[in-house]
Amino acid sequence: MGKTRFSFEDLEVWQKAINFAKRVVNISEQIDTGRKHFRLLEQLESASASVAMNIAEGKGRYSKREYIQFLYIARGSLYETVTLLTIFFENNWISDKQLDEIKDIADEIGKMLSGLIASIKNSLA
Repeated sequence: MGKTRFSFEDLEVWQKAINFAKRVVNISEQIDTGRKHFRLLEQLESASASVAMNIAEGKGRYSKREYIQFLYIARGSLYETVTLLTIFFENNWISDKQLDEIKDIADEIGKMLSGLIASIKNSLA
């Protein structure tokens, strides 16, 4: 990585969200549905990347309230990713092990996002 660093890069939740997206993209590259469901695969990759993207975008906003809103969007994208992977699991496109691993990571990120939201809200009071 280059020398320039942005403040969001220091956030552990952002770093975990980047790794989450990498894992999800790797899973999506292994999926063979027979009849390709490109739109669902694209949505999966987009939703997983959106978690880190919204954390970063929110950090770049001028108000804490805007930051919180983007953290809520990030959490929504996290849940969207888990939902899509659950659909993939139900169609036997991924294993229960893959789903469980991603859900464990998503749960950790979700808790971190909730903690960050609560912390920012407390600083507003």
